[in-house]
Amino acid sequence: PPTLPARCKQRSGAHYKYRLVQKPRLGCFCVFLREAHGRFSALVLLWTSLCILFLDVQRRSDTSTGAAPAHPSSTRAQDAAGALKLSLAEIYRQRRKMRTCVALLGAVLVLPIIQAVCPDKVPGLQPWTPGFSEAHHVTIGYGRKVLLTSSATVHSIEILNGGKLVIADTNLPILLRAKHILIGNKGELHIGSADCPYKGNLTISLYGRSDDSDEEHSYFGRKYVGVGTGGILEIHGQKKLSWTFLNKTLHPGEGNENSYHFERSWGNRGIIVHIIDPKTGEVLHNDRFDTYRSKDESRRLAQYVEGVENGQILAMVVNDEGSNNLEDTARKALSKLGSHHFHRLGFRHPWSFITVKGDTASAVEDHAIYQGTKASSEARSVRAFHSGYGEHFTITTVSQWAQEAEWTEWFDRDDERGSGDWEKLSDLHKAFPERLCSNPLDIEAETLDGIPANMTGEVFSKFDKNYGFVCLNKDQPQGICHNYRVRFLCGKLVRPQASISVDTHSNCSILELADEAQGWWPGDRLVVASTDYSMLQAEEFTVLPCPTCTSNQVKVEGKPQFLHMGEMVDGVDMRAEVGLLSRNILIRGEMEAGCYGSEACKFFSFDTFGGHLKVEHGFRGVHIQGVEFVHMGQQSMGHYPVHFHMNGDVDQHGGYDPPTYVKDLSIHHTFSRCVTIHGSNGLLVKDVVGYDALGHCFFTEDGPEERNTFEHCLGLMVKAGTLLPSDRDSKMCRDITDGAYPGYVAKPRQDCSATSTFWIANPNNNLIDCAAAGSEETGFWFIFHHVPTGPSEGMYSPGKTEHTPMGRFINNRAHSNYRAGMILDNGVKTTQANAKDKRPFLSLIGARYGPHQDADPFKPRVPALIHHFVAYKNQDHGAWLRGGDVWLDDCQFADNGIGLTLASGGTFPDDDGSRQEVKNSLFVGESENRGMPTSDSRTWGPGGLDHSGRTLPRGVDFPIRGMQIYDGPINVQNCTFRKYVALGGRHTSAFGFRLNNSWQSCPNNNVTDITFDSVPITSRVFFGEPGPWFNEMQMDGDKTTIFHDVDGSVSEYPGAFLVKEDNWLLRHPDCIDVPDWRAAICSGQFAQIYIQARNPANLNMKMVKDEYSEHPLELVGALGKRNHYQQYQPVITLAKSYTVHWDRAAPAELTVWLINFNRNDWITVGFCYPKGTNFTIISDLHNRLTKETRKTGVFMRTTQREKMSHTHQTRGYYYWDEDTGLLFLKVQAHNDKDDFAFCSVKGCERIKITAKIPKGSGPSDCMEMAYPKYAEMPVVDVPMPKKLPRSRLPQASEHFLEIKLESYNTRFFHIKEDFAYTEVNGKKIYQSEDGVHVTVLDGHTGKVLDTKGFRNAVLMGIPAQIENYINSLKDESIVMITSKGKLVTRGPWTKVLEKLGAEQNVKLKDKLAFVGFKGSFRPDWVRLAVDEERANLHQVLPMPIVRVMKL
Repeated sequence: PPTLPARCKQRSGAHYKYRLVQKPRLGCFCVFLREAHGRFSALVLLWTSLCILFLDVQRRSDTSTGAAPAHPSSTRAQDAAGALKLSLAEIYRQRRKMRTCVALLGAVLVLPIIQAVCPDKVPGLQPWTPGFSEAHHVTIGYGRKVLLTSSATVHSIEILNGGKLVIADTNLPILLRAKHILIGNKGELHIGSADCPYKGNLTISLYGRSDDSDEEHSYFGRKYVGVGTGGILEIHGQKKLSWTFLNKTLHPGEGNENSYHFERSWGNRGIIVHIIDPKTGEVLHNDRFDTYRSKDESRRLAQYVEGVENGQILAMVVNDEGSNNLEDTARKALSKLGSHHFHRLGFRHPWSFITVKGDTASAVEDHAIYQGTKASSEARSVRAFHSGYGEHFTITTVSQWAQEAEWTEWFDRDDERGSGDWEKLSDLHKAFPERLCSNPLDIEAETLDGIPANMTGEVFSKFDKNYGFVCLNKDQPQGICHNYRVRFLCGKLVRPQASISVDTHSNCSILELADEAQGWWPGDRLVVASTDYSMLQAEEFTVLPCPTCTSNQVKVEGKPQFLHMGEMVDGVDMRAEVGLLSRNILIRGEMEAGCYGSEACKFFSFDTFGGHLKVEHGFRGVHIQGVEFVHMGQQSMGHYPVHFHMNGDVDQHGGYDPPTYVKDLSIHHTFSRCVTIHGSNGLLVKDVVGYDALGHCFFTEDGPEERNTFEHCLGLMVKAGTLLPSDRDSKMCRDITDGAYPGYVAKPRQDCSATSTFWIANPNNNLIDCAAAGSEETGFWFIFHHVPTGPSEGMYSPGKTEHTPMGRFINNRAHSNYRAGMILDNGVKTTQANAKDKRPFLSLIGARYGPHQDADPFKPRVPALIHHFVAYKNQDHGAWLRGGDVWLDDCQFADNGIGLTLASGGTFPDDDGSRQEVKNSLFVGESENRGMPTSDSRTWGPGGLDHSGRTLPRGVDFPIRGMQIYDGPINVQNCTFRKYVALGGRHTSAFGFRLNNSWQSCPNNNVTDITFDSVPITSRVFFGEPGPWFNEMQMDGDKTTIFHDVDGSVSEYPGAFLVKEDNWLLRHPDCIDVPDWRAAICSGQFAQIYIQARNPANLNMKMVKDEYSEHPLELVGALGKRNHYQQYQPVITLAKSYTVHWDRAAPAELTVWLINFNRNDWITVGFCYPKGTNFTIISDLHNRLTKETRKTGVFMRTTQREKMSHTHQTRGYYYWDEDTGLLFLKVQAHNDKDDFAFCSVKGCERIKITAKIPKGSGPSDCMEMAYPKYAEMPVVDVPMPKKLPRSRLPQASEHFLEIKLESYNTRFFHIKEDFAYTEVNGKKIYQSEDGVHVTVLDGHTGKVLDTKGFRNAVLMGIPAQIENYINSLKDESIVMITSKGKLVTRGPWTKVLEKLGAEQNVKLKDKLAFVGFKGSFRPDWVRLAVDEERANLHQVLPMPIVRVMKL
């Protein structure tokens, strides 16, 4: 400003800037700062302000004590006017009491200046040029400080005892080759600094072979950069953008291609000219010359082309007519350009021409004759021109008379009656002579309902544009054709059309990025991640110069082979990651041409003995930033690209300030991992790209690693390695571990096969903004070491990690992984192989995660929070998370084989229950990211709403599921499911269940506030059926599936439970079948009992509900038959009676656990035993934490079954009916239970039965004796909920239509009376006469269209009346039939049922209830029920009825 003091003005040059700090009384201070150091500026301003404050306080003190001002001009008025202009030196001289302040200020000023000096500019460094000798062993020590200024080759470098090596930042690249670099005690290696990043190009090349004769270091090994105890390593390369996202989709084969297209028709007569730049393909100018209308236009054309500069390109066409007034001057001018046809241009002749002015040999030209108004003619010229680097453009000129076509109206002259539907062209000409052309170009046919002919499945006799369309009834399986209509494509009169297009082609592409490409220069290498199921679709590119690119664009060499998404797809962020591989500082391993002398050569053809960087405990400082690591890591333990080994706390907790970090690294083409953290805490790993690595990429090793942060890290193309069982693929697992212990046979999918991008051995680590963009197995895997192993042994108590709360897991993403995006499950075996457990050390085993406060299971539970996790295109799972409690919020799952599975926290009884939930999240089944066609028919097939081709996760018929319900309990709330569409043969569903499940299902699986978007109502849920992937559906968990539809947002029945349709332990008479889901909608109160059986433990159990004795549930047990006990886990309806039976003699020991029983909940159970059995029965409480069991009561025998109801906690009663072989107990809970616990607050309540069974007893199956003695009439204890009215359903066309059909007779003494009715949405239609009654519904709206009765007399004879009636119904009608009286069970009329979808040759009985469909397909909900006394159907139908496409 104008008032700037003179000293400020003198020093305000290019290297300095001023800041003014004003105080009303004191004016201003000038502070001179270096431009480059913002931290310095802030410190100076802070200290200046403090000094001003000190000065002001002292001035007030002086004034109050009557002291004279230090300077006569320092009056308040002058202060206020800013007249006091004191420099820091003047303040020092005039206010001696300010000396302390100024001294401190001076210290602050000096310190940043010292730090800001670049390492290679520090005084006292000695230039060092060691030359080139692989025999030169270099030791830098005893206070020697050297500056490497040029390339060098040495055997090794050791820096210790005060030695210091600094790399000079020069304009020339430096290559330093050594077998190893060891930074020992009090040694230092500096390459740039945090404030002064290294700007040159430096390569540290580590050479040597694994079989070298040199003695290897006992700790670091060979071929390394090692930081020992007391060492300092500071490497700081240039700041570059580490990775970002594509912001525009990159299509395969798509390069940096732009196109220009110019097109004209009527109203633009004459000759059209374009002038084009030969270097860029840019259109510089264009004009039109109407040489039909005026000779002046012809002369203007000649002058125009004469004025074009030599070397420029001319592209010319005739539109409509251009010859009428064409003069010789124009003809000669064009001939001079190289034209051979222009001089004979005739009336309406098409003509096209491309040439380079001044080069007649370059001309290309075409000419055609006008063919009249009903025939097309065309002149086309094409010429390619080379432009910049790897680019060319093509000019295309077209002049034509084009004939267009249009479809006629639809014609329906005939129908299907008679021999069939005949729509012959000749007949149509006669009927509609003015509305149809003589020679059509094409034909289309469809049903009157708009279904294309090729979608009906019918056979056509003729389907030809010149003949017409014929469908014969005799050719159809159902004996009759649909009624079809046809239309024809007819040509129109020709019209003129001229076009000039310029298409730019190149062997390069433009990447549109989400962030500015800071520091990405020509020559840098990039990798673009896959956005499909295969991680191998990641592609590398080289950056090219691009003067025209914006800051968010880069030009790269080559075109993509694969599709890489750059946008949100169906609400999910599927943008491909783009990672930088190049850095100006490179540390690399020098490699041999092929693999040699290593066990790894069984699996790899290339040399895997790369370099490595390792940091030892007790280092003084390590900060690594802006470095590229390539060909690093070794297929041997402890040798990784970047390895922090047993360092303890490396942040402020360990006295490191600034904390240790590795940032802005590019680690690629590595032979063992990317970044390894072993026994180290508090390390910051930020902006690191790991690409094409063997074994786990970002790796925490033994379990004690905590508080480490992985922030904005990217890992992709992570492949199997040999080091650990979890690193290995199936082949490695078998070859390495088979026979490792006598008798051991590897099971790769259980023991190995866990290669992961992020391998987290302790949950107390932070993952923020990270991406796992492709591994052979999993993106993020949280694994548990029950005890730490190796050097970490004893660092925490057994089981601690299983209870440790999770660190921050926010905004991470995983895709293109073969197994899963994320797994939270499993542990590693922490004992050596032995006779009891032959699996190798560190093999995968089971483990359960249950986080608690302070990792103490006796303290409150703490949820593991997963926020905004995105998982897409993972072949198996988006996420498999086992534990209590795991909470997900705002997550996205798309295109995964299975979106999400939440598994319970443990194996009962050690599991205390869990509260797992997913809220506010999005699930997408088959998105618009369709992938690319592959030659593998197993993973390419139809899908999505339009059934178009796409890549598929597991196989063409794999049942894709959004939320997979396993055991539970879980809570799914406020989630959206989008684009889950089942096909015939592929049971895709929004909600599904774990396949081949032997484990339990929990009735407390709650679902609420669900939104379905582009999900057919038939695809919302699928409970499974025997077939591919589901197998026989005979495992216990397959039979007991259940969940609670809290608000009816899934089933339209709020509060209902959805159960498997054939689980009669849970059904009651008012349950409603949902055939498309293989489910039933029921009501009730449900819980579970776990029945543990011993002596023997290999039995099959049959459980029967007394209300449905004809429908037993058979269970084989959740555990292997060789186990010492077996566990059966049925879900039961509370307040009901059951019996239990065995396929052999009953077990001598039974323990019945009450699971999810609230206080006073009960059931009655009769266990089958052989006659002569004696019993001891007690009740107890089991504490899962202390593993202690406390007896609470005994059961006494009673001869009165009713007395069982008087059971108390300390005394109960059992009833032994020896005649039937049933031991009856009332199983009741006596204690309160927390909401999300399996057992009561006091422990798990159990009843233990010890039986002394007579030897030689046969199977304990009492079914024949028990029923009908103990059979009960089915009763509905909890009324069914009302169906939501249409007004409360989402604004979608689909809904459920509830129907009920019943045919039955009643008896009152000797009087027998028949009844039959059909009910639609609560409205009953009664059948009045004997015979059958037909009710017809519209298949689109569900409205009743007609009802009609047919007496038995009609059914007994020739059934023409009922046949004609059914034939007259329109297609896609729902046909419901009930019977009354004594039904005619045989005869031709039954073929009507077959036509409506019933099985062939069905055997009828007196009572019939049938729901059928008239149409070209058979829906899943077609049902037939027959019985002598009562036949009934109660189900929902999806509205409208939609045909499911078959694979």
